Amino acid sequence: MPYTEEEGGRLNNFAREPKVYKAEPPSSNEKRNYIIMGAIALAFVASLFVVAVAASAS
Repeated sequence: MPYTEEEGGRLNNFAREPKVYKAEPPSSNEKRNYIIMGAIALAFVASLFVVAVAASAS
């Protein structure tokens, strides 16, 4: 761990910095997967609303 010593003998401990990398845009396959996951999530939330309305109407 990298330590630095300040005036008066105090030590500071700094976290290691992660490696920096350049983000790449998603491929067409990844975009398609994002759309499918979004549609599934939307259907799930809509079904939760339907169940909530049906349960409150009873």
